[in-house]
Amino acid sequence: MSEANTNPPLLSIVIPVYNEERRLPASLAQIDAFLATQPYSAEVIIVDNASSDRTAEIGRDFVHEHPYATLLYEPRRGKGAAVRTGMLAGRGQYLFICDADLSMPIAEVNKFLPPALDDYDVAIASREAPGAVRYEEPAYRHLMGRIFNLIVRLLAIPGFQDTQCGFKCFRREAARDIFPAQTINGWGFDVEVLFIALQRHYRVIEVPIHWYYRASSRISPIRDSLRMVREVIQVRLNGWRGRYNHPTPVHEPGPVPRT
Repeated sequence: MSEANTNPPLLSIVIPVYNEERRLPASLAQIDAFLATQPYSAEVIIVDNASSDRTAEIGRDFVHEHPYATLLYEPRRGKGAAVRTGMLAGRGQYLFICDADLSMPIAEVNKFLPPALDDYDVAIASREAPGAVRYEEPAYRHLMGRIFNLIVRLLAIPGFQDTQCGFKCFRREAARDIFPAQTINGWGFDVEVLFIALQRHYRVIEVPIHWYYRASSRISPIRDSLRMVREVIQVRLNGWRGRYNHPTPVHEPGPVPRT
């Protein structure tokens, strides 16, 4: 991977982070080591979601040492807000949302890129598609995920077995159309952007991955699940009201890097 290349990269890796001082250094080191072995160009966009620990400092140090990386600041709380900021700033042909815990090993990203995969607009990592493997996930967490997925399929997005895995890839053209229409800043943003993609007739596919349960996940099983159900209902209401029918322009310039 060439760090000096000023042309748009093939891949943008967007990492939303909130108080990730413990996990972020190791994850960034793994991503850097992986990208160093790849033949394609890439950029890393770290979006600090108003962290109160050393997350921003860690991101800033990484950016200073790696010219292909950028640190952005998103003051609105919520993973959805941070993802939207990063996705609209990305320059890559493919824009990949990547959780900071790397519960999906970063090498799996090549499953979403040519030559392994090409004919799609949105590819969502799936822990349920044939060929997927889960490691060390407690049974109760799996059950809660399946119940939530049933709600998602009944209310908003039929036919997809795993909308909430934190790893998703968008073609640039699709991302620039979908994310300006996003309204939800919380965990339910995944359902909303997929709902918008399908409503606008983009091709959405599931890609089976290897996924490792991380016990330090920031999701509260009860509180956040209830909130996500409310947000799924809001997506359905927005759809009935025509909220997503009209393209929303992307405002330029994009976010200012945090220094």
